[in-house]
Amino acid sequence: MVELLSDERIEPLGNGRQIVVSDSHTFGTDAVLLAAFASIKRKDKACDMGTGCGIIPLIWCKGETGEVTAIDIQPKAIEQVKKSVEINSLEGRLVPVNCDLRSLKGVLESGRYDLVTMNPPYKPVGTGIESIAEAERIARHEVTCTVDDAVAAAARLLKFGGRFCMCHRPERLCDIIVAMRQGGIEVKRIRFVTQRVDTVPWLVLVEGKRGSKSSVTVEKNLVMFGADNKPTDEFRAMFGDYMDGHQ
Repeated sequence: MVELLSDERIEPLGNGRQIVVSDSHTFGTDAVLLAAFASIKRKDKACDMGTGCGIIPLIWCKGETGEVTAIDIQPKAIEQVKKSVEINSLEGRLVPVNCDLRSLKGVLESGRYDLVTMNPPYKPVGTGIESIAEAERIARHEVTCTVDDAVAAAARLLKFGGRFCMCHRPERLCDIIVAMRQGGIEVKRIRFVTQRVDTVPWLVLVEGKRGSKSSVTVEKNLVMFGADNKPTDEFRAMFGDYMDGHQ
């Protein structure tokens, strides 16, 4: 029996999976979209950096996957992931690791992973209102992880030809492309996400490949809601049966 803290609760993810979330470590639409965009393959060895409550690995584990590693600098986040692993009987498939992605040497094996993902902090330090709560501050501002830090960590973890997928605000796209190229990861796919067909993008999904040649595909926008304010078929499919229980 998993013992929850006072601020923790269990939410269903669909397909029999559950996740432990808390006021400090929960998840949003961007993480779910990134999990779908990354398109994990059955035999991929994958690592989700800055995993928080572990939403991306747990979505992947709703299907067949290889070993998935989930890392986060915050001990409480990793404790939540461990509880989700126990609840879902994912021992051996999902491995939570408490570490700083800026100091991976000796913690995770270099060049081991086919896929690395990250839903990073979006705001540079000194911009916007920084939360007093440390967990929120780390999650929202580049206190412990910049775009350059994320790319450098991904480049260390990936095999040659391995993929790095991340989401971010569209205004940071130039920073992402520059950082990836300097880190030996070439951007291959870009997809913008809009609330509706006539609204500007609020999120960009980017896939890069380590050691690849220069060539990028800009995919059609992912539109979340139709004119009737209902989720589009594609957006609904990305959430799967989780959305059916949270309408």
